[in-house]
Amino acid sequence: MSLTELDRVGARIVSCVRCPRLVAWRTDVAAQAPDRYSGQAYWARPVPGFGDPAARIFVLGLATAAHGGNRTGRAFTGNPTASLLMRALHRAGLADRPVSDHAGDGLRLHRTWLASAVRCAPPANRPTPAERDNCLPYLSAEVAALDDLRVLVCLGGFAWRAALHWAGVRPKPAFAHGGEHRLGSGLVLLGSYHPSPRNVHTGLLTEPMLDEVFAQACGLAGFT
Repeated sequence: MSLTELDRVGARIVSCVRCPRLVAWRTDVAAQAPDRYSGQAYWARPVPGFGDPAARIFVLGLATAAHGGNRTGRAFTGNPTASLLMRALHRAGLADRPVSDHAGDGLRLHRTWLASAVRCAPPANRPTPAERDNCLPYLSAEVAALDDLRVLVCLGGFAWRAALHWAGVRPKPAFAHGGEHRLGSGLVLLGSYHPSPRNVHTGLLTEPMLDEVFAQACGLAGFT
């Protein structure tokens, strides 16, 4: 556990300008906020990880949401995906409340860290392979600073493939909800369908299915 190192990593993330397309997009989104966020000051920078420095579980998403983290400055905050995820984390005992509204709402996570594979909001929520690769050193730095880490929960196929690419896994095992892959370091990758409203509305993911994945993560982390 190294809070100081995590702070240093976070500062590097926030100041990153490696991807010109994403720098332009995150700024444009903030300048053209929808009416529901009119008058709010957008973060409009890369979003560092958030959570407990003693984390055993790392939850990895696809990318920062244009009107979620790009607005609030905190991972998985202020949008429908964040709401679905936070309810599940709260039910699993990994968050002290079932909502994540804004960076100053007092939310505390228990033995859990949240971040996205791509730390800026990408157009159409589709980062390029080069943009993904530009962000992977930040994943390396956060994982290295989380001394107690045991499980990396990958939300969706993009996060799963990003984690496999980051870890240099060959051949790459197929993504599956509840699927596991143990790295040579002992860290376990655990797949989950992404908790997007679309996946829930189409029935691809249900809240009980998400609960099952976090129960699985807790078991792998040694909580049960």
